[in-house]
Amino acid sequence: MNTLPRIAIYGTGMIGNYLGGRLHAHAHVRFIARPRVAATLRQYGLTVSDLHGHQQYVAPHALDVHTQPEAAGDTELVLVTVKSAATTEVAHELSKVLAPGTPVISFQNGVRNADELRASLPSHRVFAGMVPFNVTQPEPGHFHQGSSGDLMAERSADLESFLPAFAASGLPIQLRDDMQAVLWAKLLINLNNPLNALSGLPLRDELAQQPWRRCLALLQREGLQVLKVAGIRPAQLTPLPANWLPSVLSLPNALFQRVAARMLAIDPLARSSTWDDLQTGRRTEVDYVNGEIVRLAMSKGLRAPANAHIVALIRKAEQSYVRQDADALLNALRTAA
Repeated sequence: MNTLPRIAIYGTGMIGNYLGGRLHAHAHVRFIARPRVAATLRQYGLTVSDLHGHQQYVAPHALDVHTQPEAAGDTELVLVTVKSAATTEVAHELSKVLAPGTPVISFQNGVRNADELRASLPSHRVFAGMVPFNVTQPEPGHFHQGSSGDLMAERSADLESFLPAFAASGLPIQLRDDMQAVLWAKLLINLNNPLNALSGLPLRDELAQQPWRRCLALLQREGLQVLKVAGIRPAQLTPLPANWLPSVLSLPNALFQRVAARMLAIDPLARSSTWDDLQTGRRTEVDYVNGEIVRLAMSKGLRAPANAHIVALIRKAEQSYVRQDADALLNALRTAA
């Protein structure tokens, strides 16, 4: 009988709790959480569900929940799911407790997290990963997957032995040779995260409205121009190549719904992580999404004014949240660009 792998989830927010809940029946999962999150799990247990009807519950007594990094010390795989701003701190903590050679996967937003982890974990095997779907928390201890897609991670023989546990959990991992291109492609899609937050609408409702899609198309066009100058070619994560998406997003509603039906295959209540952060008073990751386009543009002697405008709006929203009007925002972005 095979021994279940020991997997640590380092950072139990939306993604971490969801991954840990799905993996629970097929691995020994250790949750390393902030005290507030740990208290919630110990009180309510952990429920995970998805838009396809899957639902499972793990009782509080069955969860292995910790608040200190030492709990990751004897695990065989670590999934880092903290916010990007905490990556360097987490890497420093893990460097003190992980056995040399322990594989670590960064399942975080952004394009530089794996490199930041590697810098502090030179004796470990660090891999970039990507989570394609959205997760929300409809109630304490309940984490719901609101869109579809397979996990992705850098191809390595070091990860092969863990793939069966992920597949059995309903979380198959695609191993890729082009993860940096994957991360940039995901970032282009995530340029919608702050727009969704500013709209105040569920994702599906926002994307059903042409003015919001045109805002996203403008941000993506700007990002694609910067990537082209930088010599970065994003991977194709959707049925259409990344450079086609702005044109499709700009289509009239009826035509968009026919052409991009899969893009609207989202749970009716799903919202972006940026919206969740604003509602709970957390600092958002906009610097690691739209801000990453701005940073890359500056490094090439360019400007990315539309994405910079969105970064500024989200910074204001972190202090005082105000919903935006789509037409007014589109005009502002066009003026900025």
